Amino acid sequence: MTTDRPPLPPFTRETAARKVRAAEDAWNTRDPHKVALAYSEDSVWRNRDTFLTGRAAIVEFLTAKWARELEYALRKDLWAFDGNRIAVRFQYESRDADGQWWRSYGNELWEFDEHGLMTRREASINDVAITESDRRIHGPRPVQ
Repeated sequence: MTTDRPPLPPFTRETAARKVRAAEDAWNTRDPHKVALAYSEDSVWRNRDTFLTGRAAIVEFLTAKWARELEYALRKDLWAFDGNRIAVRFQYESRDADGQWWRSYGNELWEFDEHGLMTRREASINDVAITESDRRIHGPRPVQ
């Protein structure tokens, strides 16, 4: 039995924006197990040059990601939506173990099943080295 993860498709502007904000809030917890619950058991990902399938692989990927991307803070914005698909632009900031700060910009394409679980995520991301004084994101937005 699959549990629904509202909002469910087909999306309206309001429900797509809620889905994006829910994703931002979840990712800012930096809890791989919590984040993975938004994806179907067989969800397919492309993240930069990494391809993976399934929740277990997502948890493993996110665990490694947040072990190296310290003080991670993310902002996501709705770009477009249609039916069961949402396009998102985002940026996040983090520092590495050497203390170098990074701002990462990207776009994501999401596809959902009828239960509101993401079945496909494709992310293209570029990184820019920044100084600590150049930071714009100083933690998650207050949860709505």
